[in-house]
Amino acid sequence: MTKQLKTIFICLVIGILIGMALGVNIGRNKPLLSNPFAKESLVDRAKALGNETLEQSGKALEKTGQALQDKAK
Repeated sequence: MTKQLKTIFICLVIGILIGMALGVNIGRNKPLLSNPFAKESLVDRAKALGNETLEQSGKALEKTGQALQDKAK
């Protein structure tokens, strides 16, 4: 009985650790099997933020252009 309990406990701990690693990757929008402890460099973060900002401003500009076209009609 104690050997079964020990096995269940070890499997539970391993499952929790794997689940936490996958959860960290999901939270950081990274591939599931990537290293959750890898530090993202400041340059990479700045590039990602710049790309995101550029994409959002492009969408806003597109919406504004569409609104102006609708107003002109």
